[in-house]
Amino acid sequence: MESLTDVRGTYEVLEDCEGFRLRDRGRCKSQRLSLQSHSKRSEHWVITSGRAVVTVDDTEIPWVDEYIHIPVGLSPDENPGTEPLIFVEVQLGAYLGEDDIIAIRMITSALQNNY
Repeated sequence: MESLTDVRGTYEVLEDCEGFRLRDRGRCKSQRLSLQSHSKRSEHWVITSGRAVVTVDDTEIPWVDEYIHIPVGLSPDENPGTEPLIFVEVQLGAYLGEDDIIAIRMITSALQNNY
């Protein structure tokens, strides 16, 4: 499988079907990332390593070794841990295009951090 990179980390698409996409994802350690959301899809994450912080209505909620449901309109925000964040991401929705991104805070230098 091909490994791809975007401003939020690296990923491999494991399955891409109508209505859902399955990705294996990684994020850099100790990294605050672009805050974005999607208007047409939700995401479900299973954290296999590391820690994530999800911003919900300006409240940061830490998650360690957990399952996270990210409803339409919300987005995980940060990996404050000392190890890379590794997770399986399931995207669900009628439209899964990468142009369904609502940028809230863009950080374009995110890929400069090391894993």
